[in-house]
Amino acid sequence: MEFSIATILSHLSVDKLVPGKVLEKKLGCEEAEELEKLQIALDVLEKVGVVTKEFGKYRRVIEEDVVEAKLRCSSKGFCFAIQDEEDADDIYIRESHLSNAWNSDRVLVKIIKEGTRRRSPEGEVKLIVERANPSVLARVIEDNGDYNAVPLDDRLLFELNLKENGQSLEEAVNHLVHVNVLRYPIGQNPPIGKVIRVLGSDAETAADTDIVSSKHDLPQEFSERVLQKAALLTPNLTPQDLENRLDLRDVLTITIEQEVTTQLDLFIENAFTLQKNEDNNWILGVHIADVAHFVEPETHLDREARKRGTTVHLGDKVIDLLPKAVQNCASLIPKEDRLTISVFLTIDDKGQVIESQIQPSVICVDHQLTYKEVQTMMGAGNTKPELETTLDLLNHLFFELSPLVKAQRLQRGGFDISLDNITSYFKDEGRIGAIASYSTLPVLSLMTELMVLVGKVVAEHLAELKLPAIYCTQAKPDWDELEDLLKLVVNLQLDFRLESEDELQPIDYYHLIQEFGKSDYEKVLHYLLLNSLKSDKYTQHPAPHFGLALPIYTHCVSPGQRYVDLQIQRVLKALFEHGRDRRYVRSSKGVDLRSSTCHGYINWNVLPPAIQNNLEADLHSLITHLNEREKIAQDAESDLTGLKKAEKMKDCTGKVFSGLITGVQSYGFFVQIEDSLVEGLVHVSSLKDDWYEYRSRHTCLVGRKNRTAYRLGDTVEVEVKSVDYYRQQIDLVTVRGGSTAVDSDFED
Repeated sequence: MEFSIATILSHLSVDKLVPGKVLEKKLGCEEAEELEKLQIALDVLEKVGVVTKEFGKYRRVIEEDVVEAKLRCSSKGFCFAIQDEEDADDIYIRESHLSNAWNSDRVLVKIIKEGTRRRSPEGEVKLIVERANPSVLARVIEDNGDYNAVPLDDRLLFELNLKENGQSLEEAVNHLVHVNVLRYPIGQNPPIGKVIRVLGSDAETAADTDIVSSKHDLPQEFSERVLQKAALLTPNLTPQDLENRLDLRDVLTITIEQEVTTQLDLFIENAFTLQKNEDNNWILGVHIADVAHFVEPETHLDREARKRGTTVHLGDKVIDLLPKAVQNCASLIPKEDRLTISVFLTIDDKGQVIESQIQPSVICVDHQLTYKEVQTMMGAGNTKPELETTLDLLNHLFFELSPLVKAQRLQRGGFDISLDNITSYFKDEGRIGAIASYSTLPVLSLMTELMVLVGKVVAEHLAELKLPAIYCTQAKPDWDELEDLLKLVVNLQLDFRLESEDELQPIDYYHLIQEFGKSDYEKVLHYLLLNSLKSDKYTQHPAPHFGLALPIYTHCVSPGQRYVDLQIQRVLKALFEHGRDRRYVRSSKGVDLRSSTCHGYINWNVLPPAIQNNLEADLHSLITHLNEREKIAQDAESDLTGLKKAEKMKDCTGKVFSGLITGVQSYGFFVQIEDSLVEGLVHVSSLKDDWYEYRSRHTCLVGRKNRTAYRLGDTVEVEVKSVDYYRQQIDLVTVRGGSTAVDSDFED
């Protein structure tokens, strides 16, 4: 089993000794070679003072002037160590103090010079706890008969000596290759690598998914040991599996999924029921596949899922969190009994949740539908006789219930961002960070409303019971990120005012979107607004989610695609099995721990101390790891989108497009081509007709002689001059456009 120093440290406590045997079990070390590597690592950690050994047991040592951080390096060789805490200072690391650490590595940094008001603190790398680049995308060069690999990432300032790997390195010279790092640099000895595969003569001849997978070191396949463990699982349920579960097999249950190429690609995690109670309120049942039943903690399957963190979607290529054998056992396929965690929401006629329940259950799906089928059925108003009851359910769900839920969200200041292409493969907001609406598939956004509501309700329950949970948050956008967009809105003569000059609020985004509808560039403005949102972050404590306008939220509906959701399932199952429903054993009356009716009545620890402590043990390191995995997944998916846009524009070299100026800097201005949402740069050096000055206060370039101005919101016609495919950089030149500047434009 592979493990890093960071993984070892995550299982060690400052105030508790951990036996070596316990570490071996937690890390999944079974083979003699694995046990030897673990012992070597522990000996080294003890020698450098990070770990202490007492009576054959290990404990973490924390030094006051040593912090854990992630390196962010420049192409010039200097780096900053970025701490996990939001407001912590970045630490400057000179090249001579890197100790052979590379960009994005996690390190322990010793502070050697305190910071001042004007200067960052300075540090040196004491220990590399986790390597971020076990493989690199590189180009092969020959040097006096030796073959080296030069990384394409210019922040990786080294060359790897290449070893023969059963293929001719001579034939790989000047080709793009994926290189596995065999040995990292030691002292003055350079790193050594081997070519895993040759991708092509250059980036343009290589498959875009291969480039992205190699660049971000995404796993290509599961190990044989993990596949063997997955193959031992069975979807067949025993009477013991059904004990203490709510039996919903007689209730009309449906699933709604996106279109797939084959049924083998389909992993169904959610099913739905809808009924009315005696008070005429809706009871929506959202049934989530019980993946935790099949993936037990600290098993090989669990460690592999944790390592991956999340499923990555690269077009038709999906890099799964779990093997297909696990998915097949948990997937909610029709006419089969399946285990689920059910969230029941009692919703009144105003769309407010008046009560909620979370229950372990067993279901049997009656009908499997796609979003397009649902939309067609509802549009036609009739269907096959066997689906008439299902059509009634769909009409109530999407014409009555979901619009009410959406209205409640909008009243809180929520907003929708209009998108043309479906970019999320999760039923909640996914990696978009807000609810997206699609004019061609409105039922998809209406479904998202309900799934986000489930995340809110589950988060509220976890917080109320003080369970060790992971929450999904989104910080407010930075003013700097939004400044150009707000200036653009003003220049487009759209009427907009912030609710408060002191604080950005979700309602401001709602008002912006209302104004966008009055512009000819609505599509571009929605795209820019989406890019201004910060990425979601996982935290140990509840915090607001800006994009969803929620005070508290978590991810819980995709346990087969995100490890966070799987961890939330485990917390809920610990509650079901071990939760204490009363303060004292002798108390005659308890509360219902599975219902929101217990909120406000609990003043005791719900879980036994041992279970609570076990769930809390490595929550901090887990959250840090999952945030990094989400960042990698988001970057990979964005990279693929960027490569596809670059490929499209490469074919358009020499063609002229109309676009909107969306950013202006001293070195040129950025133009967004509306049809394809592609951004390119018009460099100031290409403006040959005059000498252009940058007016930062007014965010524009102005010609000294002809007084031609290029400012935010101007429409220009541009020609595609050149495209750097790998870097996704598009160079444009102006054909016509801009505006005439007058002195009054620049008066205060």
